[in-house]
Amino acid sequence: MSVILEQLLQVGFFAAVLRIATPLIFATLGELVSERAGVLNLGIEGIMLLSAMTGFAAAYGSGSLWVGVAAAVATGAAMAALHAVFTVALGLSQHVSGIGITLLSSGLAYFLYRLLFGQQATPATITAFRTAPIPGLSSIPVIGPILFDQFALVYLALIAVPLSAFVLYRTPWGLALRMVGENPRAADSAGVDVIARRFQAVILGGALMGLGGAFLTIAQFNAFTFGVVSGRGWVAIALVVFGRWDPWRVAGAALLFAFVDALQLRLQASGLGHIPYEAFLMLPFLLTIVAMALMSRNAVAPAALLRPFRKEER
Repeated sequence: MSVILEQLLQVGFFAAVLRIATPLIFATLGELVSERAGVLNLGIEGIMLLSAMTGFAAAYGSGSLWVGVAAAVATGAAMAALHAVFTVALGLSQHVSGIGITLLSSGLAYFLYRLLFGQQATPATITAFRTAPIPGLSSIPVIGPILFDQFALVYLALIAVPLSAFVLYRTPWGLALRMVGENPRAADSAGVDVIARRFQAVILGGALMGLGGAFLTIAQFNAFTFGVVSGRGWVAIALVVFGRWDPWRVAGAALLFAFVDALQLRLQASGLGHIPYEAFLMLPFLLTIVAMALMSRNAVAPAALLRPFRKEER
């Protein structure tokens, strides 16, 4: 217990929680936007992996980290658009299409990486994002190092949460998006283009997923490895349910997962050698399973989730 308290009282621990939560925040917000429009995107794991690879490759080739971010966002949007073609335009199974997108994206990531970098004894690396302390604010005791001495993408993730909530709940576009996810027939009767709105939501969600992938390879790490995503995409799907399809709640769920993940990393390094490291690794995923079991029974998903819309059908 004293070891745990020692870790929890360190400022660096909470700064690490924010960094670990950042890719999850992007991914969960992306999945949330897609699902609020009625489209489940199970391709998130593969989209994040392919975006992580293309973002790294673009940053490596161009020498610009922001070019890498743009490439990752474009990759996420493109793969999500493919998913939208299958599920929104053609009305195919969202489950099957999502799994197919994950398999396709994962295979492309492996193939393109080998094609671009070959079989190297030492993996290619880049100079990753450095922390960008905000003058004045970063010197505030305790809060400063946690919130205002972070990567630029961490700040972007923190801004994305209230921005998503504002767009979803306070704009006509967000209202139409929620209508499409709850009652597409009523939305269509009100003059909303259901197909176009779902395409927009899925593509925007994919772009956010791409941002999450980019963070992993050009901010949190400085290289691409085939295990860099490590199931974060699947966790994001669970966190959307845990957060009840609300931007603030899913961000809180992402922070909770990151808190446990950061804690298990610190516990591994704390000298508790008598406990197998696998026991620490499973802690955040065990939390996800328990949270899903507790929250999914009362969670109310968007009414039209998984239901294709065909205008000619009545």
